[in-house]
Amino acid sequence: MSRSAYNNTYILGISFISALGGYLFGFDFAVIAGALPFLQRQFGLNEYWAGFATAVLAIGAIIGCLIAGSVSDKYGRKKGLLVAAAIFGLSSLAMAFSPSRGVFIFSRCMAGIGVGMASMLSPMYIAEISPAHLRGRMVATNQLTIVIGILVTNIVNYSLRNVGEDAWRWMFGMGVVPSALFFIGAWWLPESPRWLVRAGRNDLAVAVLERIGGVDFAQSSLADITRTTGGGGKGLGYAAVFQKAVLPAVFIGIGLAVFQQLCGINVVFNYATIIFKSIGVPQDGQLLQTVFIGGVNLLFTLLAMLLVDKVGRKPLMLLGAGGLAILYIVVVRMLAAQSPQVSWFLLAAIGTYAMSLAPVTWVLISEIFPNKVRGAATSIAVVSLWAAYFILTFTFPILYLHLQDHTFYIYAGVCVLGGLFIAARVKETKGKTLEELEEVIIGH
Repeated sequence: MSRSAYNNTYILGISFISALGGYLFGFDFAVIAGALPFLQRQFGLNEYWAGFATAVLAIGAIIGCLIAGSVSDKYGRKKGLLVAAAIFGLSSLAMAFSPSRGVFIFSRCMAGIGVGMASMLSPMYIAEISPAHLRGRMVATNQLTIVIGILVTNIVNYSLRNVGEDAWRWMFGMGVVPSALFFIGAWWLPESPRWLVRAGRNDLAVAVLERIGGVDFAQSSLADITRTTGGGGKGLGYAAVFQKAVLPAVFIGIGLAVFQQLCGINVVFNYATIIFKSIGVPQDGQLLQTVFIGGVNLLFTLLAMLLVDKVGRKPLMLLGAGGLAILYIVVVRMLAAQSPQVSWFLLAAIGTYAMSLAPVTWVLISEIFPNKVRGAATSIAVVSLWAAYFILTFTFPILYLHLQDHTFYIYAGVCVLGGLFIAARVKETKGKTLEELEEVIIGH
């Protein structure tokens, strides 16, 4: 059918509302960078506790992903998004009013549950409501809201730097605002048509599909969805993910998710203050660098949204892996020389990541799994992502204490291995419907 027949305004609107879950991800991901110097003084955090206070978000996110897989398959994607928004809002208040290190860490873990649910459900929902020719760009909207969340949070952190020793409470408390907007917006979202078909509610699915692309689009989509779901019924659980036909896609999803984190770039987001402090940059300058990082991240994410449906997923992923490996080697040399010019190469690394591994990994994870196991398989992939994030962020302060700049050689090596994995195992997915991809990937 003609692409002009699609209701692009409606598609963009529901995609953006769902992607507000990404904003929550970006907020909690970035807020720790500005708050960490204050938390270290408030609670006496050494390298171990600084790493754990940062990384504990991932423990909650793993729990959130597992919850989201079950909730979204049983009750729908929309209800899962509403639960994520509520958890995030409550945990933001709990962190802001934490009286002790233990309460703060527990509250940040709870925030991770909301972030984990949103990080899984937002891109999956967008992929399920988007026509094939727009899907890459629409799923990348989730990454766009993540980076907007990071940038806005970094700006807020910088503006609060002189409030006093309780500045960190305001930083975390501000999370109530986006979580409330997300919760309100999610009430307006339609349910995923693919979930509705699986639940046997074809009439509602057709209504949503007609609003997205008209009658012809609705009928052809319904036929494809019904064929790949066996005519309806509940999605299969975690046991089905390990079926022989599905395992190749699951392994690719896990590999991409783990690589996106262990490539190392998130230490720049979370520990920019530590890195710049090591070369003598004062606290104001450290916080200002996080604003620059957020700005570059946003600009290159916008570039990725223009390229992902034109250039394709695989070329961008290979560009990211190779570019980061080279830039990390330069960063090591610059840090060793105590050169302030290292900031330019760190910003280049952020830009490279933002236009490649950051958004495209989420696009691929949302695309490659069969309809009947998408909830469970996506949950496993995103759990793997958060487990890798925990390992990365927990170990960095300890590694940097002992290895200093040489820590980035480790991440360069990971990027080389990741590039080889992508070249060997990842297939191009642009322009194909989710049902067409299912036939290509698992051979149905």
